[in-house]
Amino acid sequence: MTLHIHTPLIESRPLSLAAGATVRLKLDALQPCGSFKLRGVGHACEIHHGRGARHFVSSSGGNAGLAVAYAGRTLGVPVTVVVPETTTERAKQLLRLEDAKVVVHGSSWQEANELALTLVGAEDAFIHPFDDPLLWAGHASLVDEVAAAGFKPDAVVLSVGGGGLLSGVVQGLQRNGWDDVPVLAVETRGAASLHAAMQAGHTVELPGIASVASSLGAKRVAEQALACTRAHPVHSHVVSDRAALQACERFLLDHRLLVEPACGAALALAYDEQTLASYSRVLVVVCGGATATLEQIQAWLKQAH
Repeated sequence: MTLHIHTPLIESRPLSLAAGATVRLKLDALQPCGSFKLRGVGHACEIHHGRGARHFVSSSGGNAGLAVAYAGRTLGVPVTVVVPETTTERAKQLLRLEDAKVVVHGSSWQEANELALTLVGAEDAFIHPFDDPLLWAGHASLVDEVAAAGFKPDAVVLSVGGGGLLSGVVQGLQRNGWDDVPVLAVETRGAASLHAAMQAGHTVELPGIASVASSLGAKRVAEQALACTRAHPVHSHVVSDRAALQACERFLLDHRLLVEPACGAALALAYDEQTLASYSRVLVVVCGGATATLEQIQAWLKQAH
């Protein structure tokens, strides 16, 4: 029994027509806490709980924190989540709905993370938002489910923030013998830390995050994510905030499902007919995001470039 659920794998007729390919969606936006994060976070929390952890500590103003909070409540383990000052009231409200203790600290995730690490006692477990082998092993289950359904794609489209999902999906592709299936890794301009790392040949720290897709906002991508680009065919793509936001609106219309701009980045690529023209069977990971509202997306669109 896992904390995450097996999510639907459906054909998207609107995206298939837009892309000129058969496009299937892995709907991880339907996880109980609203995003794919529960796969890896739930796996990590179950392992630490089994080892006797009495308290979970995390640092995330978004989906990872919500996944830790959900996992802790489900397992009966108290949770403290340290969030930066930029975290929305909605995100803090959702964390408290899951009975998490919310501590606000610092102007960035990095500063929140530094405080979170000081709060970890001898009987506690620290749950990293994206940079942990336990997370990658959990996220890999997404590919296992697609393989079990008998759908082998020509390409996988996914969004990249810190690189946890990319690391897990590559692990899942490799353990299913799908070493030949490329990953199209999508970031928004202003939060493209993987793209910068691939160009430089090593991870680099962005000066800041200049994108509304705040949950793609890791200033430095995980080393494992860059390692995946060397061990597996990974193609980097960067889209504008406007394209990501428009994809969120279009996806809501097409599939009655609201996702946040971080997820909209992958959908923007899938809606672009030129990009997927050379593939016939495409898997798009709809990673989700619980903190988005339609009003916020529409407000961002008015300011977006």
